Amino acid sequence: MATEINNSNMTDTGYFQANITSETDSTPISGATVQILDINNPNNIIEQVTTDSSGQSEPVELPTPPLEYSMDPSASQPYAEYTIRITAPDFESVDISGAEILAGQTALQNTALIPQVRSNQDTTELYVIPPHTLYAEYPPKIPEDAIKEMDESGEVVLSRVVIPEYVIVHDGVPNDSSAKNYYVKYKDCIKHKILFSLFHGLSRPSLPATTPFSTPSFSYNS
Repeated sequence: MATEINNSNMTDTGYFQANITSETDSTPISGATVQILDINNPNNIIEQVTTDSSGQSEPVELPTPPLEYSMDPSASQPYAEYTIRITAPDFESVDISGAEILAGQTALQNTALIPQVRSNQDTTELYVIPPHTLYAEYPPKIPEDAIKEMDESGEVVLSRVVIPEYVIVHDGVPNDSSAKNYYVKYKDCIKHKILFSLFHGLSRPSLPATTPFSTPSFSYNS
């Protein structure tokens, strides 16, 4: 059973496929009903499919906005949103509101259903995917100072990248308070770290890629 969506922006096509398993042992659930609903009208069933013996439904074609929307940040929302309703005998139902379908892409929904404790219970677990911040109104971000005061731990967030002249080298494991600390020039520390890497097998062609990132990080955290 299918119902057409009345939306002039839905000129392209995307795909949806469900993979349904049991939460207890991950076995596929055969015969589960998967309904794709209009997100603005849950009573409007757009498509309905049933899972096979492997727990998968056949791919379903769904209307989406044009693919070109995804290539222009200032364009309208590039994906369509649907509500997915999954039901199966002896399992709790699941509703997923806000499933996103992009033009030319297949959205695979993996869902693990919870077995019902009592057969006379009719419970539905609801998952809501919030809208993207680009296409919805959210409260403004709370302003923060670029430079923050130091707390008791001594941590501080700087407003810019600062390269130190000296670093402290701890001559021992981090929790060894008896080990001495040495002040070493940062340039010398970097030089010795690179030589150490070469000595332990790092190839020379890989130096330009690794030196700007891993070596300073290793120096700060060693």
